[in-house]
Amino acid sequence: MKKITCILAAAVMLLCGMTALAETAPAGTDNQLPADLTALTAVEMTRLMGNGINLGNTMEACDNSNRGGNTTDDPGHYETLWGQPVTSGEMLRAMKAAGFDTIRIPVAWMTNATHLNKGDYTISAKYISRVEEIVNYALDAGLFVIVNDHWDGGWWGMFGSDTESTRSLAMEAYTGMWKQIAEHFADYDARLIFESANEELGDSLDQNSALYCQDSTTHKLTANERYELANLINQSFVDTVRACGGHNTERFLLIAGYNTNIDYTFDNRFKMPKDTAENKLMVSVHYYDPWSYCGASSAKGASLWGNQKDFAGMYATLSKLKKFTAAGYGVVIGEYGALPGSDGVMKKNAPAYHKAFLDCCDALDLTSCLWDCSGFFIRRELKIAEEEMAAVYSGRNAASETGKDYAEIAAAGKAAFDAAAEAAPETLSEYALQVAEGDSVAWIMFSGGDWGASYSVGDVYTPDSITAGIVPTDAEIKGPGTYTVALDFTGMEAGFANSTAFCAIGISNGEINFPGYCIMITSLKVNGENVKLNGRNYTCSDNGICTRTNLYNQWVTDMVSERERARVLVGDFTGISSMLLDPEAPEMQKIRTLEVTFRYDLRK
Repeated sequence: MKKITCILAAAVMLLCGMTALAETAPAGTDNQLPADLTALTAVEMTRLMGNGINLGNTMEACDNSNRGGNTTDDPGHYETLWGQPVTSGEMLRAMKAAGFDTIRIPVAWMTNATHLNKGDYTISAKYISRVEEIVNYALDAGLFVIVNDHWDGGWWGMFGSDTESTRSLAMEAYTGMWKQIAEHFADYDARLIFESANEELGDSLDQNSALYCQDSTTHKLTANERYELANLINQSFVDTVRACGGHNTERFLLIAGYNTNIDYTFDNRFKMPKDTAENKLMVSVHYYDPWSYCGASSAKGASLWGNQKDFAGMYATLSKLKKFTAAGYGVVIGEYGALPGSDGVMKKNAPAYHKAFLDCCDALDLTSCLWDCSGFFIRRELKIAEEEMAAVYSGRNAASETGKDYAEIAAAGKAAFDAAAEAAPETLSEYALQVAEGDSVAWIMFSGGDWGASYSVGDVYTPDSITAGIVPTDAEIKGPGTYTVALDFTGMEAGFANSTAFCAIGISNGEINFPGYCIMITSLKVNGENVKLNGRNYTCSDNGICTRTNLYNQWVTDMVSERERARVLVGDFTGISSMLLDPEAPEMQKIRTLEVTFRYDLRK
């Protein structure tokens, strides 16, 4: 979406003398592309790639009961398996007309096109030919194209297997897969970009892989080991593609970040690969913040979005990616979106969310691909059906910015974003406690077992992050004493929360206003009845600002290490636990009300 100037394009062509790898402008586009895209840097290339869209739930759709088994040699069987129509050239041209300049094509190579469960990673000729057909549709429509390996039935867990032969096969299959793909597309020019992985490059590297190789993963890699492995896989990707010749020697390559999560990729343990080509690497991350809004299964169940903190949080998170653009790496946010629910209903404020996101991308020199499975762009209708959303994208393609340089586009994006942020209300929730900034509020952080109910998860008190129908009772903390916090789920569409995936009590600014204070639970009720806790609660802080006690936190498993930061009001650390609640208990299956009473005081 960030179109470089025609002057720069002309200068690039003149300096590079129309090299042997010169590309012609694609058919069906009015963009004035440089004749030699390989002369551009990765950052310059992302400016040309503009607003993108995913061809979601299509070539990565797979039969999960036959992982790595390729039960049919008909690629059309998989292409429509998850409810999407057959992809056509007309469809890709309509996407271009709707305002998109790039299409990301997720592919399940191993599950759909090989017999990896038998040790054979040869890609089906019919499958790769069908992917190529779709790539050609896109190029003919004037779109840039990204192709990756996407989830793919969970085969990535082989990398962390307990068995050395399985780990070796994983790397052999991975490099073999990309060798086949790169050789097949070696003559395709720089408009085709390869992406090393998807969200699986990270924590999923040691998930159970028994359905692939008949061995299980019992040992979990440490975080450092997973980072090292992710870095090794990315380096192997670059080395493999570069060795395949043709346009692959200078092709732009998109490097999957750790979990494609911005914070995890910002971590210094994540390293970009070394490359024999100069300035041809991009980094891929995803953005679905806040998930309680973007990922809610229905519009009725989505949290609120659009207050001043929401805007500030969006800009702060995306600003972390300047770490990569400053180092010369292009940044592609390969997935984002306030996703429509299963009912197809657009979420309240979704157009404003998307506009703010795209303005932010302009301001920060980022390009992006909307995650879409016919929820926004209705493929059978060949259009974005929701008029306000269609208007967000219709005028934001690269062609609309011809003649503008990046500085002009960035300034306009920042000004539009700042204006929307300034006009945003301070809060959207009718239940938010009105306290002075810096004061302390206690609340229940909550995520339902099916992620369908959520309230203010995280170490910052955000009462707007609330699923519709939930009524919270929060408490202003003014000093030592006894306090009660609660959540009422009866107003939700289902009338209850389906168990819990995470639950904790938080006290905003507690570490600052009441240093050393402890939370001791005296009563916990579900649906009005007292619940026996599986251990004793303890007090801690993740960020040195918010005080917390976990009621159910399945991610805290090392209680020996946890004791180093824990504190309790009475007694020693005997019996402390981060999982006081049992999500499988009968009373937890339909939580209509949740009420917690606690003492808050210094240890005497």
